[in-house]
Amino acid sequence: MEVQVIKAKALDENGVVKRHNRLRVAAYCRVSTDEKDQIKSYNSMVQHYTDYIKKNSDWEFAGVYADKAATGTSVNKRPEFQNLIAECLNGKIDLVIAKSLSRFARNTLDTVKYVRLLKEKGVGIYFENENINTLKDGEFLMTILSSVAQQEVENTSANVKKGLAMRMQRGEVVCFQGCLGYDYDYEKKEIVINEKEADTVRYIFERYASGAGSTVIARELNEKGIKTRKGGKWGISTVMCVIKNEKYKGDVLMGKTFTTDPITKRRLKNRGEQDQYYIKNHHEAIISEELFEKANAIRLKRVGPNKLQTNKLRRKYNRQYCFSSMLYCGYCGDSLSRRTWHSSSKYYKIIWQCSTATKKGKINCKHSKAIEESVIEKAFTESYRIMCCGNKNVLDEFLHKFEETIKGDNSEKEYKKTQRSLYEINKKRKKLLDNYLSGVVSPEIYKQLDIEYEKKVAEYDKAIALYEDKIDENSLMKKRLEIFKKTLAQNSDQIEFDKNIFESIISKVIVGGYDETGTEDPYKLSFIYKTGFEIDIDNSKELFGKKRKNGLTDLPSDNSYELRSVVSNDQNDTRRGREPFAENEQHPGKNDHA
Repeated sequence: MEVQVIKAKALDENGVVKRHNRLRVAAYCRVSTDEKDQIKSYNSMVQHYTDYIKKNSDWEFAGVYADKAATGTSVNKRPEFQNLIAECLNGKIDLVIAKSLSRFARNTLDTVKYVRLLKEKGVGIYFENENINTLKDGEFLMTILSSVAQQEVENTSANVKKGLAMRMQRGEVVCFQGCLGYDYDYEKKEIVINEKEADTVRYIFERYASGAGSTVIARELNEKGIKTRKGGKWGISTVMCVIKNEKYKGDVLMGKTFTTDPITKRRLKNRGEQDQYYIKNHHEAIISEELFEKANAIRLKRVGPNKLQTNKLRRKYNRQYCFSSMLYCGYCGDSLSRRTWHSSSKYYKIIWQCSTATKKGKINCKHSKAIEESVIEKAFTESYRIMCCGNKNVLDEFLHKFEETIKGDNSEKEYKKTQRSLYEINKKRKKLLDNYLSGVVSPEIYKQLDIEYEKKVAEYDKAIALYEDKIDENSLMKKRLEIFKKTLAQNSDQIEFDKNIFESIISKVIVGGYDETGTEDPYKLSFIYKTGFEIDIDNSKELFGKKRKNGLTDLPSDNSYELRSVVSNDQNDTRRGREPFAENEQHPGKNDHA
């Protein structure tokens, strides 16, 4: 019996004999950084595999696929690797040569996945260092070695994280490339101010703190032709990134994000999962800490839902327009919303209307009326004229009393006194604990005294918090008073509506109320200034609206207006009636988003 061996023929995926007598061989190489030594190695590998394949007479050169500065843990960031796989699947390559498993992939799952995928198409991979040919050798050894490569990546990642944490603990800034208003001096390793960009940062904070919203600020910056750091246009998110960035007050927060694992390289916002490092007074500030805190207090107020006590509705604090979150109904206390009437006709107008009336029906706020935006603007301009010129003696007297009230407040003195009392209590409590541990005080006495001390500590903590709020309020009022005086001095002759002036000195506007006879006046406007001063303008529709049949055409004398100071505790009262609140009645304007 004679056995004749018929040699196997290379078939393609359709079972047809391949026409190529020689193996079409390609090589894959990768370097992970852009450093000069690595680039030199990269160029050497490309030349080496080109010569290596061309010198073999049994091989046909199918190209060298090489990725520069690419990670081996993921194939998504390696375009040449993806091109290589595609060419293999298209039947243009028979064998791939790689220096090692770690150069091909450092992810075990990816290694096994692509080896099996190419193997099904009859394409082999030869790893030189490990001397493994996937068409001839099993997967066991390859899987073990690939797992070792992945473990090396994980160990390296852990060491890098530890090193970064140690640097941050020493107060070193890591991974900072610069931001709007700041550049990074790599030689001195310092953050330095970019004066040209810093002016934009100051403008954003000042406008936001004065009441302008992110949409308005973005529009203003784009109209001025000011570009973002990357040269693009401003949007809501880019403005808010500036407002939230603590670097502008001279501080640095590191560890804002973290990598979940070195394989997927997925980054998440750090919400307390890992340590963060905060450095105060790290570099020169562009804005004051007070301005930063004020802007972010407004941001938090706008982001969070505001619960009105009257109807439990959720209101979003919005400052897209000048009067947004500034107008309140004098009858129900709800805010006014902006609406457009006759948008497609010649009777087009912008009006503001009570939200309760528009959303729940007129019956729920029957006295309120829609009021034109232009009427409110003209009424404010007139109230401002009265404030600056018409009642100078009354205004001066009020401002003097206001300053005296702030000076006479002893909150700061009581705050320091309470702090000292808290210190003494904590000192006594510590001594009591020492005596208990040393056996001088019995457990019963210790427990009794410690409870008493704990109650006093809670009382002092509560008192200190109240004093701190009062001190902050006085400080804010002082600044408001300074801004108010400065604005009055600079713009006393203002005759056109100016939204910047409005936002800087007005706290809120009450729309609607009652006249001296108790009759409803839905067009009464009460402008409440941030200093607590109030000017009432009655019948604003007739005074500043368009000429109506049998209507008034000229402004009456200043006797039609009422100017008075507002008691600070009643500033949230938006009802304009003369009857007082009942003892247990909730102020309708309380906790609103003015």
